[in-house]
Amino acid sequence: MLNRLSFRKIILFLGDIILLYLSLIITLFLRFGQNFSLENFVKHVIPFSFLYLFWLFIFFVFDLYELDLLKIGVSFTIRILLAVSACFIVGIIFFYALPTIQPKTNLLILTIILAGGLLLWRRNFLKLFSSFFKNRLAVIGLTEETDELVFAFKNQPYLGYTLIEVIAEENLFNLPQTIKDSKLNTLVVGTKKLTSEKELRKTLYNCLKYRINIIDIAQAYEIIFQKIPIKNLDYLWFLENLQEGKKELFDKIKRIADIILASFFLLASLPFWLIITFLIKIDSRGPVFYKQKRVGKDKKVFWLLKFRSMQKEAEKDGPVWAEKKDPRVTRVGKILRKLHLDELPQMINIIKGDISLVGPRPERPIFVKRLEEQIPHYHLRHLIKPGFTGWAQIKFKYGRTVADSYDKFQYDLYYIKNRSLMLDLIILAKTSQLFFKRD
Repeated sequence: MLNRLSFRKIILFLGDIILLYLSLIITLFLRFGQNFSLENFVKHVIPFSFLYLFWLFIFFVFDLYELDLLKIGVSFTIRILLAVSACFIVGIIFFYALPTIQPKTNLLILTIILAGGLLLWRRNFLKLFSSFFKNRLAVIGLTEETDELVFAFKNQPYLGYTLIEVIAEENLFNLPQTIKDSKLNTLVVGTKKLTSEKELRKTLYNCLKYRINIIDIAQAYEIIFQKIPIKNLDYLWFLENLQEGKKELFDKIKRIADIILASFFLLASLPFWLIITFLIKIDSRGPVFYKQKRVGKDKKVFWLLKFRSMQKEAEKDGPVWAEKKDPRVTRVGKILRKLHLDELPQMINIIKGDISLVGPRPERPIFVKRLEEQIPHYHLRHLIKPGFTGWAQIKFKYGRTVADSYDKFQYDLYYIKNRSLMLDLIILAKTSQLFFKRD
């Protein structure tokens, strides 16, 4: 199942590479006509190849390889236009910073062709994988979680799965015949209760001869939604998937990277600190910095640093969830929050070791106590250091309720299970999206 999704992303990526060079060839034909030559092409292809490395990274940052966003509508068209605009700006900087390179005059034509090509390629990609290369799939069990999966399979055909049927528990006796008649490739076992029943296991065992893929709902959720469904987990899942002793080397390497990168970001952002300090002081009374107690690794409480974005007496009546249009936020604070500049002082927390660059966002002690009472296994997010940014931050909206925290914890659990240097790099790269999002 995972290989099929990865295969689609690889095809999409390779298609983009071909499209980039095809756009360059078309641009050169339009510019030079009959005077186009191999020598002319080589002269342009070398500098543009260097530029394309940055452009492909921009495609990644703007989620052009996320299959769940790949529906050619107004929002996705705007996303492509924003990505191509960012590519154009980077191209201008690249070519004008190197005045000896001449291809800069073709940059505008190429980006216009590229924008149309990206839309056309993705439209045909959707048709290709919505019609061919399908995996025939059935879901066992009728639950709230399987309903969500069924909806995804029906409405996202480009994932490569055709939902043949949902098999009720009482019809399991006929499962082998159903697999043969419907030519199924994959079974998703839908409930924790079912996976623990001896009779079901025996039935599935007898289906192995049909060479069918069998996965449980937690695996399906993890692949499709990139989160872990905590309703369907038992203690065995945690024992098998959260063995922190195996992550000791990773944690040491990550600590070194945290110190180096946080120090770099701190030094690079110092000019902004002076400007932000000035704006905060002239906008409202109170200190420039704001300290707030947060819960870290192993439930150790520490002081998180931020630039103050609220009125001085904002919490005189006690801590409350932040509102969407919070009246306590100052005029300057609104700008700082929109651009996430109020978070800059947390580089100091990273250097001190309170938090990491990437991890579950640290929560306040009073909210942690409340959430642990209402969300199963919530205490496990404190197995690792919290982060300046995290998987939940790039996959979910800002949390303001217990229900939001429930969903965010499912993404946090995905990160705790799958964390790696590569995933951390992906999260850091996609964090830049937050500057383009409205809260």
